Amino acid sequence: MIPKIPLSLQSLRSNCAFSRAGKVLQRPGTRHPGLPAASRCIHVDSPPIIPTLTTSYAHGTSSTSLLHYTVGEALQRTVERYPDREALAFSEDGVRKTFAQFQQEVDQAAAGLLALGLTKGDRLGMWGPNIYEWVLFQFATAKAGIILVSVNPAYQLQEVEFALRKVGCKAVVCPTEFKSQKYCDMLRQICPEIDSSTPGDIKSAKLPDLRSVIVLGSRQPGMFHFEDVMQAGSSRHVQQLQDLQKKLFCEDPINIQFTSGTTGSPKGATLSHFNIVNNAYFVGKRVGYDWKPHSRVCLPVPMYHCFGSVGGGMCMAVHGISLVFPSAAYNGKANIAALESERCTYVYGTPTMYVDMVSQPDLDKYDLSSVETGIVAGAPCPPELVKRVISKMGIKGLTIGYGTTENSPVTFCGHPADNLERKSETVGFIMDHLEAKIVNPATGEVLPLGEMGEVMIRGYCVMLEYWEDRAKTEECITKDGWYKTGDIGSLDAYSYCRIDGRIKDMIIRGGENVYPAEIEQFLHTHPKVKEAQVVGVKDSRMGEEVCACIKLMDGQDCTEEELKAYCKGQMAHFKIPRYVLFVTSYPLTVTGKIQKNKLRLEAEKLLGMDEGK
Repeated sequence: MIPKIPLSLQSLRSNCAFSRAGKVLQRPGTRHPGLPAASRCIHVDSPPIIPTLTTSYAHGTSSTSLLHYTVGEALQRTVERYPDREALAFSEDGVRKTFAQFQQEVDQAAAGLLALGLTKGDRLGMWGPNIYEWVLFQFATAKAGIILVSVNPAYQLQEVEFALRKVGCKAVVCPTEFKSQKYCDMLRQICPEIDSSTPGDIKSAKLPDLRSVIVLGSRQPGMFHFEDVMQAGSSRHVQQLQDLQKKLFCEDPINIQFTSGTTGSPKGATLSHFNIVNNAYFVGKRVGYDWKPHSRVCLPVPMYHCFGSVGGGMCMAVHGISLVFPSAAYNGKANIAALESERCTYVYGTPTMYVDMVSQPDLDKYDLSSVETGIVAGAPCPPELVKRVISKMGIKGLTIGYGTTENSPVTFCGHPADNLERKSETVGFIMDHLEAKIVNPATGEVLPLGEMGEVMIRGYCVMLEYWEDRAKTEECITKDGWYKTGDIGSLDAYSYCRIDGRIKDMIIRGGENVYPAEIEQFLHTHPKVKEAQVVGVKDSRMGEEVCACIKLMDGQDCTEEELKAYCKGQMAHFKIPRYVLFVTSYPLTVTGKIQKNKLRLEAEKLLGMDEGK
């Protein structure tokens, strides 16, 4: 059992709102003085059964204290409890590590990084797919107080140059190449000085902070090899690592996650030990890791994203779960195979990943009886998909999670015991120790229950900042600590939340606000529709018109007229798609999120609306 912090502090933590680095901002409800306390707080140790809230503001009170551990301390405590339990299994590479083995290699790698000259607060970029070394360096950097920079493995030249320069990476870890990504070649194009440099002494004009590249494949000129790092730490560096532990604090920044950058340059969300240790702790408690014997989690989501690194890596360290990585790059068939062969009890995925899994033609041939629970997150999940996953894969404990990278990431999450309506229609209830409110985006006024507005979050989970970007930070975090998500949603009296899309994705058709998620959810009820995405396309008269981009079930034929007829009488006329396009794929980020801005441009091109026509 993880020890609790003293009761006096626990009481303070339960009754106060927290923001960056855990500093007390104000007591919940002080901005709503007219409301009795009972109408502001909702106890979340178990799914709420009493409709307590009277307005769209919720504070998730909890009898469990926040943790004040660093990432290294969290792992150490779990290693002491489960030294011989399998921590990691990589199906493709055959790599398997117990917690004790993993801890030993983490310490070895951390001492090696100190030997290379990295110090507390330096930034190390991790650039690659889901391989063992990703997780190893996630914890080795944390043990050494080095800030891990999660670099999108799909980044191309300009993107990776921007990211590494923005946060001043002193070191980069990457494979030589992976599939079509030539990582070392790209680094050489940015920094031609590497080839003539001594490893550890790179001096680059474009990346002035970069000193070391650590390569995971074949040896390369001017770069350290992974084995060099593992052998570099002497007894002096081991002692240095031990001494360093006294100087690490849970409020320190330890991870920089780049947001997707679909609207402008990517921003570096900077997270502390306190942010990610606690988010992993309370997410794990919500889905049952604290009481279910030996959970095995199939993890196809990328480690570069918060869903993988916190929901996966950090939950492993905090709760002692075993992580199973079916493949280095996402593969629906490999996921299903791993669920059976590794006897996984949980599976993670974005909605798109679950669409792929339930659509596997030989799904019925696999024994998925071990899988009790799954978590869907990363993008809005249509209710019909939830129902298909439960019925076709038998995952009765499926839960939906919602959050943002800037919130470490999870702020709402369902419970495995929720009924089907809550599983399919909501993203769950407020997480422990967090506050949420739904406001009118124009006025900031808290809305009545059930009304749609912008979702705002306050609490321990809110990031420290966007790295060295004060203007962007102040744009999205208010002076009193509220993070503006940019998402449209609503709350019920139990604090269950519905997400209706992004403010920027909202379609304004002739003055009417149209929320794409609402139309997408209805289109998913059509028996021929496999997946639906709705975007606004330009229109000279209405400003925007509704366009549905549809992926059909395999072997099905459907017409535009058939889908429009299906919508008539079921939704307001202005929501019925003016255009229906049948597509075979959507533009995706590496995390499996639909890039709606690109989809809109593609739709306009297919409809002959692109410039020049």
